[in-house]
Amino acid sequence: MLDAKIPEGKLEDKWTDYKGHCKLVNPANKRRIEIIVIGTGLAGASAAASLGEMGYKVKAFCFQDSPRRAHSIAAQGGINAAKNYQNDGDSVFRLFYDTIKGGDYRAREANVYRLAEVSGSIIDQCVAQGVPFAREYGGLLSNRSFGGVQVQRTFYAAGQTGQQLLIGAYQALERQVALGNVTMYSRHEMLDVVIIEGKARGIICRNLITGELERHFGHAVALCTGGYGNVFYLSTNAMGSNVTAAWKAHKKGAYFGNPCFTQIHPTCIPVSGDYQSKLTLMSESLRNDGRIWVPKKKGDSRPPNEIPEDERDYYLERRYPAFGNLVPRDVASRAAKERCDAGYGVGSSRQAVYLDYASAIERYGKTEAGKRGIDHPSAEQIKQMGDEVVKEKYGNLFDMYEKITGENPYQVPMRIYPAVHYTMGGLWVDYELQTTVTGLFALGECNFSDHGANRLGASALMQGLADGYFVIPYTIGNYLADEIRTPAIPTTHPAFEEAENKVAERIQTLMNIKGNESVESLHKRLGKIMWDKCGMARNAQGLKEAIEEIRALRKEFWSNVKIPGSIDEFNPELDKAGRVADFMELGELMCMDALDRNESCGGHFREEYQTEEGEALRDDEHYMFVSAWEYKGDEYWALHKEALNYEVVHPTQRSYK
Repeated sequence: MLDAKIPEGKLEDKWTDYKGHCKLVNPANKRRIEIIVIGTGLAGASAAASLGEMGYKVKAFCFQDSPRRAHSIAAQGGINAAKNYQNDGDSVFRLFYDTIKGGDYRAREANVYRLAEVSGSIIDQCVAQGVPFAREYGGLLSNRSFGGVQVQRTFYAAGQTGQQLLIGAYQALERQVALGNVTMYSRHEMLDVVIIEGKARGIICRNLITGELERHFGHAVALCTGGYGNVFYLSTNAMGSNVTAAWKAHKKGAYFGNPCFTQIHPTCIPVSGDYQSKLTLMSESLRNDGRIWVPKKKGDSRPPNEIPEDERDYYLERRYPAFGNLVPRDVASRAAKERCDAGYGVGSSRQAVYLDYASAIERYGKTEAGKRGIDHPSAEQIKQMGDEVVKEKYGNLFDMYEKITGENPYQVPMRIYPAVHYTMGGLWVDYELQTTVTGLFALGECNFSDHGANRLGASALMQGLADGYFVIPYTIGNYLADEIRTPAIPTTHPAFEEAENKVAERIQTLMNIKGNESVESLHKRLGKIMWDKCGMARNAQGLKEAIEEIRALRKEFWSNVKIPGSIDEFNPELDKAGRVADFMELGELMCMDALDRNESCGGHFREEYQTEEGEALRDDEHYMFVSAWEYKGDEYWALHKEALNYEVVHPTQRSYK
């Protein structure tokens, strides 16, 4: 069993005791220590800014043209924190409990409690940076509801919370760049980790403009590179999002935790055709006021506004009365799939359900009329005032939907369907966020640690900023306190040379294939295998087939992929080819992990393991552990386990009824 290095003592005291006893690096020594940060989203930007502020010499890398292009900018609905502004019963413990339960009891208690504990400080930090959170009439920060909870703890900035938070972290990062504490490398992609005497001591990266390979030394390396949802090809992720940095670390000895735990988001714009290369997220915050339904009659082709109320099935409210439309994402996604599979889907594809704002608009309109002293408002007045309130809360999301679909969601219900969104799996890390490679840390979505088998909405931004602002400054310092006598290792060291040669050799091999099939088409074929056989539902037969199909597809990739251009120039197709090659290997491991876990939990739904009512059926006796896979060579991994010991929360069958 793996040792997560969880501190002794009461759950609520662990982090305080850790901070009080961890080793420190004095300011003079910090100036001589170099740290490499890969990725500049919320986790990476906050980590680089914090470490630079502390006095370390930081080098930050991103493959985009600016740190502000990081995919964190696309997050919409909000960020959780246990401040209890609504006085509705929230607390650090309740946020901790909701997160553990939402993850179907497959997360590590100590990490989740720490996350809940520092959540309030994140809001204070961001407000101090000028993040324009929404406010109530009296000036207090506003909160709204998200899935899987019965309190309002989500702070937001309309439907662009990720963008505003990233700008705050980006400004903190750029301040450190201006002060000379952080050196920023845009358009650089990490292609390998350099290991010297068992410790991560640097990276090999490629300048994506010139094609030149570069060597960079660091006393420690922190990966903040996000998730791997694009293994499915169609997802809500930015098209550049990839697994390459984490995968290179994995192949150098970093165990991969729970790779099959992927999240399907229930509110996305449905697929409209084979030409699509990306899906668009409609924030979960829309479930705060919107009602989800399908017609009660199969194949009903009437326009939604012509279907009477008594002929509509508000199936989430029917099946889960306690939480209604605010059940967790995995539950809502499977329920939508079940209705569509049963023949009740809507739209031309029949692979969609309605998200309806008519009742919310009416409710808000009547409230607004009362506020304005209008005693007998007309239906038109109620509609107009309700539209204004909804526009204030969700306007940019409604505008985005109309631009993409051509339909006005103020007039007709949105059509939504589940899509791949987030990955709970990632590099295995201990309590200090250190991987199984000494000196190599993983933060944010890049690691596996805080969400179990299903992430609650508005917790991704919380984890990224918690790791970067409040956790890594202590834990990486605890490691680096023993490295103050280690001088900077010249990049002429044989380990750097060997790593660069292997990277160059792989790139040359890719360019020499000169096949006939595009990278994009091979990626799309991989995505179809993954979605069909390792997506919202999986079964043993399909997973076995998927493994064989992926292996065959990988052989075809390495013999028939077509990459135009050359190595020593700006070549996005070459960049994409390397990333898809890594996805091919990851996809196989994901299917192996899903096949090995003979239970259903959270986003991992094995059809063979479900209750009579179609809910996920866990097997706590045999699978109360983290699966941590060690790379042993092509098509071979060794499974290690971290036991999940619940000392405070007692696992039960999840119920949102």
